[in-house]
Amino acid sequence: MWDDLKRLAAAREGRRIDALFAQDADRAASFSIEVDGMLFDFSKTQLDDEVLAALIAVADAAKVAPRREAMFEGVRINETEGRAVLHTALRNLDGAPVLVDGADVMPAVLGTLDRMEKLANEIRGSAITDVVNIGIGGSDLGPKMGTIALAPFHDGPRCHFVSNVDGADIADTLRRCTPATTLFVIASKTFTTIETMTNARTAWDWLEAAGETTDGKFVALSSNQTRAAEWGIPAERVFGFEDWVGGRYSMWGPIGLSMMLAVGPGNFRAFLSGGMKMDRHFRDAPLARNMPVMLALVGMWHNQVLGYSTRAVLPYDNRLERLPAYLQQLEMESNGKGVSMEGAGLTVNSGPVVWGEPGTNGQHAFYQLIHQGTRVVPCEFMVAARGHEPSLRHHHELLVANCLAQSEALMRGRALDEARAGIADAFNGDELERQARHRVFPGNRPSTTLVYKLLDPETLGRIVALYEHRVFVEGVILNINSYDQWGVELGKELATTLHPMVTGAETAEGKDGSTRQLLTFLQRNV
Repeated sequence: MWDDLKRLAAAREGRRIDALFAQDADRAASFSIEVDGMLFDFSKTQLDDEVLAALIAVADAAKVAPRREAMFEGVRINETEGRAVLHTALRNLDGAPVLVDGADVMPAVLGTLDRMEKLANEIRGSAITDVVNIGIGGSDLGPKMGTIALAPFHDGPRCHFVSNVDGADIADTLRRCTPATTLFVIASKTFTTIETMTNARTAWDWLEAAGETTDGKFVALSSNQTRAAEWGIPAERVFGFEDWVGGRYSMWGPIGLSMMLAVGPGNFRAFLSGGMKMDRHFRDAPLARNMPVMLALVGMWHNQVLGYSTRAVLPYDNRLERLPAYLQQLEMESNGKGVSMEGAGLTVNSGPVVWGEPGTNGQHAFYQLIHQGTRVVPCEFMVAARGHEPSLRHHHELLVANCLAQSEALMRGRALDEARAGIADAFNGDELERQARHRVFPGNRPSTTLVYKLLDPETLGRIVALYEHRVFVEGVILNINSYDQWGVELGKELATTLHPMVTGAETAEGKDGSTRQLLTFLQRNV
């Protein structure tokens, strides 16, 4: 499979992307997909009809379509943990039955959503001015990204997010809050996550030190009602979720409570609706016209076939500033695996390194490497047709111009003759040649662009679900389990054993020389 694709790639080595447009006047339309007011343009890549057909054949051979149905139908596709994968059920607003072991999960899902809305309305109508979400990983990245993205829709309390066990995180946050009017949302499925519970205890102590009651000041997003009750959090303020919702896929349910408090239940439902609409498209559209499938196949062409090991996510939308970080976890924790479902070593690269920053900031930071560096970095641009500030339309027009210019520049580049002609008035001879070479852009660097009308709750839901399903498709084709994360465990286990060594309660006997040296230096400088 991979050998055939690599042969296709080798046959196209040196072919320029811009030449494909010269050969086919309709290329942009042929290599784009538009769904519900959102356009995904992947024409600025090396894909052609033959490559596209080969990639679709790979998806068919991997049984993407039946595996997709198995996911939506509640089959336990997370085989290493024996769990279903049903974050899609959290946004199934129509309530159509979703079965796990023969039982419909939808009444409980919609009942929890109703309870969340009731509490959100109560809090939004109270004296609470600030909400502090305390969680880490999926209990932080998703709701934080979404809350920032939907800033124009905020009409509730200010929402803050604490994740790092570094005391600076919670200390800096609490300085901006008033004990009497602050609510804490503790997001930990087990209510045992060490970073989260350490920060939660600090929040509790902060309230008590200020002479404030802790009653009514805490909400638990957890399936461990017993532990929450030990904290004095009543059952009506505890919102659980099942083991078929992975942490990095959990912002659609109780973990999204902070978003709901910020933008209101109606806007949160619109967010869910956007995700549900992308689910329907993903489930129903043929593979060749399926936006998540094509997003995945383009990514695999770049990573597994061409060997481009990173991808840059470049939202030209400042309110999506945390989207690259969110996608880092979504993609790298899901598909950063080294063994197949059967436990055999992979024969190709697994998921890529995902990174990025909003435009235009990135242009003045790392685009130098993207344009003229020795490594090819596929870029994923995204931009809205309009912004939320009509009086600043000229800003948005400049933003859009920059976004489109960057993708064009990556493809076109600048040849030596063109560079030489541009500076011929300032230099001559050998110096002209030297200076011109510094101004050459190789071009022929691939990018995709996702365009949408406006970043509103429904659009955000579509974007998040789009990337979730991309991860699914890539995982199926690689034959890996995208829904466990054993790679995060070893370091956590070692941290538990190291903690008493850091405090001095135990010696570092048995540790390697480097770890012993580091401990000695740290203890000497406390």
